[in-house]
Amino acid sequence: MSSATHTSLAGRLDTLAIDSSVEGGRAVLVPRGDLIHGCADTLARTLAGLPDDTDRVDLDMTGVTFMDTTGLHFLEVLDTYARRRGTRVSATGWNDQPRRVLEMAGLDPDDPLHGPATCREPVPSAVVLERTRQLDRLRTEVEQLRQAILTRPVIDQARGVLMATHACSPDEAWNVLREASQLSNTKLRKVAAVVTAGAGGGGPQPPPELREALRRAIDRCLN
Repeated sequence: MSSATHTSLAGRLDTLAIDSSVEGGRAVLVPRGDLIHGCADTLARTLAGLPDDTDRVDLDMTGVTFMDTTGLHFLEVLDTYARRRGTRVSATGWNDQPRRVLEMAGLDPDDPLHGPATCREPVPSAVVLERTRQLDRLRTEVEQLRQAILTRPVIDQARGVLMATHACSPDEAWNVLREASQLSNTKLRKVAAVVTAGAGGGGPQPPPELREALRRAIDRCLN
C-alpha cells in the first residue's frame, strides 16, 4: 500500500511516497522523497488507512532526501496519531540534510518524537528564543536550497560551457562561477546565465564589472 503527494516545483523535488506493510499489529512505513508541502497530509492518509488493531507504527526515514520546516508538521501528525490511538511510534534512519534540519530545530535525530521539542514539560524562554533563531536560520537555508534546485540547470550549462571552452574539470568550472559571483557581488545564477548566453553569441553584453570578475576568476582558478 502506498500514498503520495506532488510538489509545486514542477518535478524538481521528488514526490513523497509512503510504502506501508502491516504484520502482527505492527505497521512499517517507508517514506521516499521529500518532506515538503503536502507531506503531512500524505502521512495522515496513510495512518488513517492502517487497521484498527495496529498497536505500533515504525517509520524508516532513510529514503527521505530533503526536508523543509514542513517536515516538523509531518512529525506532529505522527505524534498526534500516537497520543490519540495510544499507539507506539518511531521515526528513525534520518540522513544528511533532513538530519541537520532536526538538529537545528532542537530535536534528537535518533529519536525526534521523544526529544526536547515534543516533551510536555515547560521550556525555558531562553531556549524558546534560541530555537526560534535556529528555525529562522533553517528557513533561510532551506530557501537557498530551493533556489539551488531551481537554478541548477543553468548552472550546470554554464559549467559545461566553461569546461568546453577552457578544458577544465567540473570542479574548476564551479570554482570559476563562484569566484566571479563573489568578486562582482552578483548572484551565482546570474553569472551562470551570462556565461551560458555568451556561448550562443548575439546575447546582451554583461556589465563591465561582471566581465572583469569572470576574467579574474578564470585567471585565478584555471591558470
